[in-house]
Amino acid sequence: MKRRNNARRVDGILVLDKPPGLTSNAALQRVKGIYFAQKAGHTGSLDPLATGVLPICFGEATKWSQYLLDSDKEYLTTVCLGVTTDTGDADGKVLEERSAAAVDVAAIDAVLPRFRGEIEQVPPMYSALKRNGVPLYELARAGQVVEREARRITVYSLEREGFEGGERASLVLRVLASKGTYIRVVAEDIGAALGCGAHVATLRRSRAGPFSDADAVSLDVLEALRADRAFEELDSFLLPASRALGHLPEVRLAESSCYYLSQGQAVTVANLPAPGFVRIAGEDGSFRGVGEVLDDRRVAPRRMGAA
Repeated sequence: MKRRNNARRVDGILVLDKPPGLTSNAALQRVKGIYFAQKAGHTGSLDPLATGVLPICFGEATKWSQYLLDSDKEYLTTVCLGVTTDTGDADGKVLEERSAAAVDVAAIDAVLPRFRGEIEQVPPMYSALKRNGVPLYELARAGQVVEREARRITVYSLEREGFEGGERASLVLRVLASKGTYIRVVAEDIGAALGCGAHVATLRRSRAGPFSDADAVSLDVLEALRADRAFEELDSFLLPASRALGHLPEVRLAESSCYYLSQGQAVTVANLPAPGFVRIAGEDGSFRGVGEVLDDRRVAPRRMGAA
């Protein structure tokens, strides 16, 4: 690992197990410094309270980061029933307290189906979405509340994994959802449906696209290796950029078709998957880039190049 102007070229993906208390950007900067990387970016923010899978793309891998941003995510969350906060999580100011003693497993199982499938979700004020260039969380901190347009999201699965009743009941949920889903809002909406209010007490992202807990490495481990100058071990955690696209269906094409795609031209191919993004591979299985299956059953190039 050579330093040059305090930075070096690093290519690949590191799956960080983000610790609590850090913003995603702060975690990114720590990791970027550990690797002396010239270029890096994360692929989907986690709240400071949240932990878990945060893929960080270095160098050439940043070309494929958008496909991780667009990927589905899985979360394990503990929801505190009976208390609402201004942020929707335990970091916020308590707004209201109600007894959750009447809530039982039957009541929970009766309301959960309302929040599965395609649903409309209004983003929270405490979010990084912008209004006239200003993040909503800055407006919220200034005491302002603005209208937010509901977004269509998909909750593929929403399962109860644990429950402890009481005045402040605790509900553990596992959620698999599309990009842009706010788990805090899911928790708040469930609490409202149960009539007691709720907020997220803990939140862990267990999967982001093709990456899971099994791929993740802690910041403590990385910093310890850096302190020991164990540079080869640090680099051994870097995954090939093509792993970022492992959740996309593969389409193998003849060399002639790959050539036309590399020139920006769509090609007609038989036996294609449903319309959407696909991984393009040559006849030998080598990765060539990302295409999109169009409604007319052609494949159009979207980002070509080795990963």
